[in-house]
Amino acid sequence: MKADKESVTRKIKIARGQLDGILRMIDDDRYCIDIAAQLLATSSILKKATQEVLKAHIRSCVSESLKTDEPNPKIEEALSVLEKMVDLE
Repeated sequence: MKADKESVTRKIKIARGQLDGILRMIDDDRYCIDIAAQLLATSSILKKATQEVLKAHIRSCVSESLKTDEPNPKIEEALSVLEKMVDLE
């Protein structure tokens, strides 16, 4: 992975903590809007981690693959992930 591992790892750990908190909220039968807000916050941090990984991928792997005259599967990989991100929203 070419992305800043420490930054991505920190975001993932934050999301994991948020998910644990959401599970506790559900067990405690907390107010739905509060749970939904926490779900959105978790989704946002995961989206930021995904963007960071994809930016690094495009700047390194895709950039390197553009230096050849061969077909470019790296671009198709990146586009595939981006399409999935849009489908989730």
